[in-house]
Amino acid sequence: MRVVALISGGKDSCYNMMQCVAAGHQIVALANLRPAENTGQTDELDSYMYQTVGHHAIDLYADALDLPLYRGFIKGTSVNTGRVYTTCQEDEVEDLYHLMKLIKDKEGVEGVSVGAILSDYQRVRVEDVCRRLDLQPLAYLWHRNQEILLKEMISSNIQAIIIKVAAFGLDPDKHLGKTLDQMEPYLLELSEKYGVHVCGEGGEYETFTLDCPLFKKKIVVDSAKVIVHSADAFAPVAYLHFLKLHLENKQVESSGTFMVNSCSCEVSCNDNDIFPSSEEDEPQKNSPVIWKSLKHNSLDFTKTFGSSGKSLSGYQWFSGITAHFLPSKGKNAQEAAREAFSSLQANMTSEGLKLKDIILVHLYMKSMKDFNVINSVYVTEFDLCPPARVCVETLLPDGVLFCIDCLAHKYDIAMDDVLHDEKLVMHVQSISHWAPASIGPYSQSIKVGDVLYCAGQIGLVPCTMQLVSGGIWTEAIVSLRHVERVLQAMSQKTALHHVITASCYVTDSKHIPIARSIWQKKLRECKKVEDSETYHDVTAVCGLLAVVVISHLPRDAAIEWHVVAVVDDPLQRKHFAMKMFSEGFQIECESVESSSASCASISVRLSLISPSASQLDLDGPLHDLVAMFRQAVEKLSEDCSASPLCFRAFFKEDVFDAETLQTGLQEYLEKYLGKKTPALILVPVVDLPGKEVIHVTCWLS
Repeated sequence: MRVVALISGGKDSCYNMMQCVAAGHQIVALANLRPAENTGQTDELDSYMYQTVGHHAIDLYADALDLPLYRGFIKGTSVNTGRVYTTCQEDEVEDLYHLMKLIKDKEGVEGVSVGAILSDYQRVRVEDVCRRLDLQPLAYLWHRNQEILLKEMISSNIQAIIIKVAAFGLDPDKHLGKTLDQMEPYLLELSEKYGVHVCGEGGEYETFTLDCPLFKKKIVVDSAKVIVHSADAFAPVAYLHFLKLHLENKQVESSGTFMVNSCSCEVSCNDNDIFPSSEEDEPQKNSPVIWKSLKHNSLDFTKTFGSSGKSLSGYQWFSGITAHFLPSKGKNAQEAAREAFSSLQANMTSEGLKLKDIILVHLYMKSMKDFNVINSVYVTEFDLCPPARVCVETLLPDGVLFCIDCLAHKYDIAMDDVLHDEKLVMHVQSISHWAPASIGPYSQSIKVGDVLYCAGQIGLVPCTMQLVSGGIWTEAIVSLRHVERVLQAMSQKTALHHVITASCYVTDSKHIPIARSIWQKKLRECKKVEDSETYHDVTAVCGLLAVVVISHLPRDAAIEWHVVAVVDDPLQRKHFAMKMFSEGFQIECESVESSSASCASISVRLSLISPSASQLDLDGPLHDLVAMFRQAVEKLSEDCSASPLCFRAFFKEDVFDAETLQTGLQEYLEKYLGKKTPALILVPVVDLPGKEVIHVTCWLS
């Protein structure tokens, strides 16, 4: 695509331009914002948003790169400094908006090159400008490992010098004017000793690029003087003010050709040590059980709207929001979707909640072919911080377009004097090498208190947003790596062993053992790191995994991972398991409680162990399953104030009549849990592991 590059003169904006070109984009213009003449701050502006030191030399970039340069003045200040940016005319972000709008109109650009590595503040604001102008941000350095990134920049021949220092250990007399190459060993040493960001992401230093492989001419500094901004004894702040510079032609062979390290999105899938776990995961041929009643009956299970009670800390789960769609009735799919959202809104309003209070949505679709239509309605219902979302196609009855269930959270401040749980949203829309951009109306993750609610992840290559090639193994590894990266970006030390509940959706029964073994291998890797840090004999209690086979996933993916994680100490979690037999069935129950006792997860599996030809009574096993579930809830509540919010029953569609199942489960849940009855969610699936016929997952918070 045609791209405008935001440039500050620094190494990051230059290296991101190189990444754009390597990805096949064309840089057609440069953009820069400089201090307004009348501020009196001609060199260094105190801006959260822009690097302005060295801005006098930016005009040389147009000649050096042989590209048009558009410059604007920074008239605004940092007014709206919140985590989410909303338009504010006095804010410096609006200066960027006006400049970008001008460039889009003149140059017909479709993308914007941004050198952000860690700053959410900058990324959120550039993404807001891009969203309003329908431009795609390209931030290929986002969340890259800084040591590797610095090495790459040096090896790809970016000639940049230090023009500002502002950190302990950096000395204006020694370090100003030095090249990245000369500084690298010392920066690594400072990082090791004092936690200095190697790429200067904490504002420790700023750079100015004199040459890079995209330059047709290089910039030469003839003279400069040091300006001391504050002569602090420990961390003096000083910068170089250029007095005289000129451009020099480069040897023909050295300009325009360059190497960028191979894309970090690619994954080598030569993991020979991953083998499917055991025979028990071989797809089972279940003989249909005789209790199944006639098919046409099963429409009604989606009609029952339900919700859990509100938990002590303000959580509530809503289920059974269904879009009914029969083309013969003359209603179109969009209208059906709108009606479903209206009913959700009405139900939430009656509980004193709004759509913006939703944290997590499960969207079960009858057919992925309707995805674009449903999304077009969905996107209008949520604001700048949409909930995390899981979307799969499954075996819904005829006449149903989709079913939604969702978790909402609202703290009643009057009830609690303690600082209420803040909601942190990660909604990255920039294309990068990090993890897939959320180009749909969902956030990658939402953190409330110590819990991270993540969106489902499939195996897209982040920089192309295309499905990775190489089949199920590669897809499983790449999509799980996305999960890890999102967790880490939300909370630095968080990894897969912090997951407390996980669902893995696959499109073929043969993929079940593959998903399980990759999950186990990744957890073992986490534990090795944990063990080397803690020297415990204790093992971490990891999340409960449900693997289910559904009919279809977005983008024709073979696998999708969905996790909820807790920033806690997995070594201090409580784990509980029990097992019983009930009339030809085996029931297994497990629970995991976070070390902070703020939340928990329960899993109950019903397996058919002796399929006899005689008619089986479903009543006994369902009664026992719910009784065991209640036992697990009671076991937790001894020291955990979390309430059961959702009771998600994945069931084999060819074995059960959904309505019978719905009635039985609802009756026993109400009987055993009374006011604490969770929202019941029935999900018909193609298959489950081994001899399982029902797999229940329950979230408590």
